[in-house]
Amino acid sequence: MADGNSLLIAALVVVLAAEFVNGWTDAPNAIATVVSTRVLSPSQAVLMAAVLNVVGAVVTGTAVASTIGTGIVKPEVINLSVVIAATLTVVIWSVVTWFYGIPTSESHELVAGLTGAGLAVAGPSVLLWEGWQKVLIGLGFSTILGFSLGAVIMTSLYWILRRTSPSFVRSVFSRLEIVSAAFLAFSHGSNDGQKFMGAFALALVLGGKMAHFAVPLWIMLLCGAVMGIGTAFGGWRIIRTVGFKITKLESVHGFAATSSGAIAILLASRFGIPLSTTHCISTSIMGVGATRRFSAVRWGVARSIVLTWIITFPACAALGWIIASLLKIAF
Repeated sequence: MADGNSLLIAALVVVLAAEFVNGWTDAPNAIATVVSTRVLSPSQAVLMAAVLNVVGAVVTGTAVASTIGTGIVKPEVINLSVVIAATLTVVIWSVVTWFYGIPTSESHELVAGLTGAGLAVAGPSVLLWEGWQKVLIGLGFSTILGFSLGAVIMTSLYWILRRTSPSFVRSVFSRLEIVSAAFLAFSHGSNDGQKFMGAFALALVLGGKMAHFAVPLWIMLLCGAVMGIGTAFGGWRIIRTVGFKITKLESVHGFAATSSGAIAILLASRFGIPLSTTHCISTSIMGVGATRRFSAVRWGVARSIVLTWIITFPACAALGWIIASLLKIAF
């Protein structure tokens, strides 16, 4: 039987592992378009994303971290086993979906895993509806808003550039796409980076190392750095799916998709709404592709991605419940 310090160390290690996996499997969404349009080499794109993920995680506040740490389940009735179960769920499910090259949402994995683990330990009373409202709002932000913004921005660009030569468009937007991809990487750090900061801080509170929930600078820097390292390893399977398989992208399309995804993420982060970078950029690409012609989007690929998103909630809730139940028996 492990003592409290050992369990705390285990929880913190698993949280950092989940943050690493987030950088490895989710952050590549931010650079998929610049790689697919060959504006940046894979190594250049990964380096840019790694740096800006860290910056975004550190400088944009802790509203999302607070939602994850205190808004999904009641922190006073859960324990370190719940944190371990929830974040281990993220690691397992992310690696499985990465293997098949399907982009999924670490945000929803974490929320569902935390819910399932909380139910295993304390029953339905542990759930907080206010936090779940933000999750459901985030689901709308990342799908409806992502698709709509992508379509609106791309349609506007078609009209603005209607008398412009293709060579001029390529020349200008090959540069602008780098800016928009950097914006998206920063936005990813501002939202996704915070989620695991919240889990890390929650573990410290539960382990008796902090008197109340807060996210000090050293936690921001540590989690941001781990996510950046994960990004540097590159998630090429995810980049291939998002950047190449959904629709054919030119630089102007990549600019529209990454800009709309980044705008949606930053709006959500401002209000403490945890959402999925994966959902934002994938639906933005679908919206951009649909403006060219409906058949330009490979809807079979899109259907597989969306089905995985739907399965994520029940699968991760069940996985979180199983892991927490086993830990409850063991400890």
